[in-house]
Amino acid sequence: MTSDLIVFLVLSLVAVAAALGMVLSRNAVYSALFLVLNFVTVAIFYLILGAPFIAMSQITVYAGAIMVLFLFVIMLLGAESLAPSEVLPWQKWLARGLAFALIAELIYLFWNTRPEIITTPGLVVNSMDSLRAMAMSLFNDFLLPFEVTSILLLVAMVGAIVLSKREKAGQK
Repeated sequence: MTSDLIVFLVLSLVAVAAALGMVLSRNAVYSALFLVLNFVTVAIFYLILGAPFIAMSQITVYAGAIMVLFLFVIMLLGAESLAPSEVLPWQKWLARGLAFALIAELIYLFWNTRPEIITTPGLVVNSMDSLRAMAMSLFNDFLLPFEVTSILLLVAMVGAIVLSKREKAGQK
């Protein structure tokens, strides 16, 4: 085993453990911190793949700005701990069925597809010209998807606040 493979395996274990911790945590703050750890491991994967710009963007945008927004909303709403909720009788069976379908699909894809290995003739170097071209493409050609995403995040945050205020008003 090479050192690259060992680093990859350790990072993949940390990423999967952080994702499981995020999903299984009953405390929203701990769940958000597990998500930050997952974002950092993904950024390290990008560094290993030779994409430092995407890695730093991952850290800056996701682990920085988005997680600060999530933690701000969690603290604003006072929803640190998940309240016990009423479970519908068919909900657990539906979740188990969907989990089984996902696992079956993953097994099928793992055994029935052959990944193509792409070889590059040399090391790809990130130059300032390619970054400038990528930025111009993002802000010229893909401006509408970015604006739609920002509006979607705003609507989701306002909806969470409205739902939380309604539940708190019903408790008083």
